[in-house]
Amino acid sequence: MEWFLPCLYALLGCGAFCFIFELRRWWYILSAAVSGAVGWFVYLNLSDLTDVSRYLLATIAVAVLSEIFARLYKTPATVFLIIGIIPLVPGGGIYYTMEHAVNGETELFLETLMHTLGLAGALAVGVLLVASSVRLFASYRRREPRR
Repeated sequence: MEWFLPCLYALLGCGAFCFIFELRRWWYILSAAVSGAVGWFVYLNLSDLTDVSRYLLATIAVAVLSEIFARLYKTPATVFLIIGIIPLVPGGGIYYTMEHAVNGETELFLETLMHTLGLAGALAVGVLLVASSVRLFASYRRREPRR
């Protein structure tokens, strides 16, 4: 039950960002918020893995949901993807990296920089894997002769 409140907060936070991005339809707002909550749920439930692999798998879950919602509502997947990955953005890592840089703590700066870049890279690779797979599948379906 320790996952319920963080996932609820992710749902509410993503829902609030929907208003910033001016999503008008309530089912877009609900879908984007659910994708963020599901991503955070996946991240929390994979606690035995490393941070980077948890971020990668959570991003894959958000990207798959975004592609599903995009097909359902006939909208671009980025509408749901950008809002869905907001809970996964390593904001704390970016802050602490800059804090160590400003304070002149070179060793801590490099350590947090590499960790934050790894997390951001996992986000990018997860989105890239799903988007590329969907495009490959779509182009394969178009080329396949109908029977």
